[in-house]
Amino acid sequence: MSRCAWPLLRRLPARAGLALRHGGGTPRARPAASPSSFPSSFPSSFPSSFPSSSSSSSSNGDGGASRALDTSLFVPVPLKPGLGGAASEDVGAELTRPLDKGEVLKNLNKFYKRKEIQRLGAENGLDARLFHQAFISFRKYIMESSSVSADLHIILNDICCGAGHVDDLFPFFLRHAKQIFPMLDCMDDLRKISDLRLPPNWYPDARAIQRKIIFHAGPTNSGKTYHAIQRFLSAKSGIYCGPLKLLAHEIFQKSNDANVPCDLVTGEERVYANEDARQAPHIACTIEMCSTNTPYEVAVIDEIQMIRDPARGWAWTRALLGLCAEEIHVCGEPAAVDLVTELMYTTGEEVEVRNYKRLTPLTVLDNALESLDNLRPGDCIVCFSKNDIYSVSRQIEARGLECAVIYGSLPPGTKLEQAKKFNDPDDPCKILVATDAIGMGLNLCIRRIIFNSIVKPTVNEKGEKEIDSITTSQALQIAGRAGRFGSSFKQGEVTTMHRDDLMQLKEILSEAVPPVKAAGLHPTPEQIEMFAYHLPDATLSNLIDIFVSLSQVDGMYFVCNIDDFKFLADMIQHIPLNLRSRYVFCTAPLNRKEPFVCTTLLKFARQFSRNEPLTFDWLCRHTKWPLAAPRNIKELVHLEAVHDVFDLYLWLSYRFMDMFPDAALVRDIQKKLDDIIQIGVCNITKLIRATQSAAAPGTAEVVSEDFPLSRTKKDGRVVSDRQGAASPEALSVSVEAAGLRRAKNLRPRPGSRREDLKSYGRGSLANRLLQEGLLTQEMLKQLESEWQDQHRNGRSGFGSKRGDQHSSKEVGKKRK
Repeated sequence: MSRCAWPLLRRLPARAGLALRHGGGTPRARPAASPSSFPSSFPSSFPSSFPSSSSSSSSNGDGGASRALDTSLFVPVPLKPGLGGAASEDVGAELTRPLDKGEVLKNLNKFYKRKEIQRLGAENGLDARLFHQAFISFRKYIMESSSVSADLHIILNDICCGAGHVDDLFPFFLRHAKQIFPMLDCMDDLRKISDLRLPPNWYPDARAIQRKIIFHAGPTNSGKTYHAIQRFLSAKSGIYCGPLKLLAHEIFQKSNDANVPCDLVTGEERVYANEDARQAPHIACTIEMCSTNTPYEVAVIDEIQMIRDPARGWAWTRALLGLCAEEIHVCGEPAAVDLVTELMYTTGEEVEVRNYKRLTPLTVLDNALESLDNLRPGDCIVCFSKNDIYSVSRQIEARGLECAVIYGSLPPGTKLEQAKKFNDPDDPCKILVATDAIGMGLNLCIRRIIFNSIVKPTVNEKGEKEIDSITTSQALQIAGRAGRFGSSFKQGEVTTMHRDDLMQLKEILSEAVPPVKAAGLHPTPEQIEMFAYHLPDATLSNLIDIFVSLSQVDGMYFVCNIDDFKFLADMIQHIPLNLRSRYVFCTAPLNRKEPFVCTTLLKFARQFSRNEPLTFDWLCRHTKWPLAAPRNIKELVHLEAVHDVFDLYLWLSYRFMDMFPDAALVRDIQKKLDDIIQIGVCNITKLIRATQSAAAPGTAEVVSEDFPLSRTKKDGRVVSDRQGAASPEALSVSVEAAGLRRAKNLRPRPGSRREDLKSYGRGSLANRLLQEGLLTQEMLKQLESEWQDQHRNGRSGFGSKRGDQHSSKEVGKKRK
């Protein structure tokens, strides 16, 4: 029997020959098969599933173009060699001869280098990266297999004996590539699923009615929200959508006080106005919880400028496009008017703009405060760091003054109590120390806003954490809290703590707020489920990455940051959960910088996967409830984390009622915990003193920031805060970042205030490194000694070179 069995090839159903003719090549033993003669098991013309990396194609006529795909996200599915079986081996060897693996390897490498093959691979979705990965897998599969399929065996034999051409391997190579990269076969479907260019079409109920859009535009304290709420109260039915639980709770109370039955709906809570738990015609909710299926007469969307928020902007986009209401009242900054008008143009709806001016004057003072001795009743000092909150509040009470404290991680009840204490004219507390958490959700009687710093942590477009000057929008939002209409102060004032900051604050406030340019979007559970159907072996984090990489948006939209979602997806990936449950756990609202809360979510997911209900007793054991009043700052921070754990339980209880059955009991102990935290905040200076007295000699105890910086910006440089122990320059940057004291283009502040700050910040960094195990007490003493030598000798270096190397080695050993 002939070794080159050409006649048999036509009778093998999986056989597909392909010959490429390019100029005067050597005559071949047989004619090339035309595309029309390919068996049905292979595509007739190898359709282009997605464009090559060097080009992009428009998939519709509206001008939208496919973005370049990040194929590094494609994880190959491993294939075990030798899947052909003994039967196939016998057929292939009998029809031809055993393969010479040396000759096979040479011809496979020739195949890989063929430009025509690379081009054909690109046309079928294999860019350079995927082509290389697929070939490595294909070559390994053939070389390590004891047998291959009969048709592939015959082709390889023909090539080795000179009767075939290496190009004939392409159909088999492509089949193998689609086995290890299953997304190649469904790329068109994946692109359609991730096409985000027409968000208005996602909400057919809203498109079925003609809505009236009214934009109430104005600065803080202009009455814009007041007029929208008046229309909300007069309507037969309505929904208020706000960014914070505090705002939703305020509208809930106002409505019911005005004899307008209104329910409260947040992620963690449902409160009915009617005792029989019938749904009221009015609802006040956090914006993520609004329903796009229920019809209303009036809807109010507050703080519409947050549609640009990198993390939460999608919720405002969804509400604006999807709420099924006859009237949509939108409240926010004038900077969002143009974008809202453009978005509504795509839905065929017109926007009526009502402009408002500030009701009370706001004056930027010509003098900075400079000393806490110059504080007056009604002053609010705004800090952007929890450490600064602690430091400033202690210095104020050392002067015999009482102050209220408000920052972001405090429970809502504690914030309200602190605000009530500050607003009460009969209470001796006349000073407020707060973060920018006062910018929304709290009605405060503030005479003067004092910026302790004009820099704050931010996240850039790459997801990197930096510190930079506050934006005009942020400055106006905070400064506008002074002189609230209807309070005892008829006008507001704003200044800075330090003279050097005042000029820059004036510049920031005088600038126009940049227009809002794009609205956020986020993949829905249904879209991710459809992705998972096509890519069953991909992890949820990988599915999200591929979705974002393939997604197409037009110029008015952007895909929101998904880092928090991916963090949780990776954290619980090893736990067996169905996709819908996994998605819900990954959208849980928690701060991933709180280890105790993240650990609790992990335990929740693990027990949930075992179908074991998370009971009240289990939660009490985990949190060691009941808890005592805090004795130091560390214990206060832990209590705040436990409060977040209770919030997490309540949030999950409304998604999985059977598995989190004790929501009522948890809500009861959460209220008790709120009271305990209030006791701690009222005695915060005592806690600070207790913390510092317990700290190691020469250091100051520091609680981690609300926004720990992994990267900080100074003088145009981006540096890692973990480099702070290696050199005095990096240490100086880390010290200034920890205090958040200066903008990056400000001059150094002279005098003892700067030295006090550096002393405080240096202790902060040292203690953080001690806690993380990156520094020992002996190393700390050595660093302090070298620091003192540097100042005594007036040298720019940090100790000797040998000392630097020794310290680096010690830190490296400890880190390992």
